[in-house]
Amino acid sequence: MINDDNINECPYRINEPYPPVRVVGPNPVYACSMLGNIASIISEMSDIVRYSYIAVVTKPKYSWISKCFHDVSIVEMYHLNIFSELALLLGADPRLWVCSEKHPQWWSPSFISYPRELRALVEESIKAEKAAIRKYSKEARNIRDTNIVAILNRIIRDEEHHLQIFNEIYRQI
Repeated sequence: MINDDNINECPYRINEPYPPVRVVGPNPVYACSMLGNIASIISEMSDIVRYSYIAVVTKPKYSWISKCFHDVSIVEMYHLNIFSELALLLGADPRLWVCSEKHPQWWSPSFISYPRELRALVEESIKAEKAAIRKYSKEARNIRDTNIVAILNRIIRDEEHHLQIFNEIYRQI
């Protein structure tokens, strides 16, 4: 089980504590952003499913790659939990859905492509990390709650670390 104590020992996250999960107060706009970080196409849920899939399909031939993606998925689960707590504090129900004008849109496994070729799997992961970094960086520039910005910036550093790891895997294969 992952918790605040052993997440800090994980080599797939940077060695820096996460800021406390708190907000200035409820904010529906920021809540929608956090829901998007939980369950949109570019989201922690999408990355968890993607990396779990990669861990399973690479295990028979590439156990070291499998273990890496499994462990990165655990860090992404931690991020999912942080964004879920933020969404709740901001006034949203932290389900696997995103805000929409008419009705919430649910996260879907169709958000993930499922290539079987190793290079394609790693390439997709590199693209996903770059997209998350862009998305979270934009949010950090636009959100005025310093608590949320600190958390976003901390999570960005983990995502940058994952990008480095995936780029190295790509070079090795």
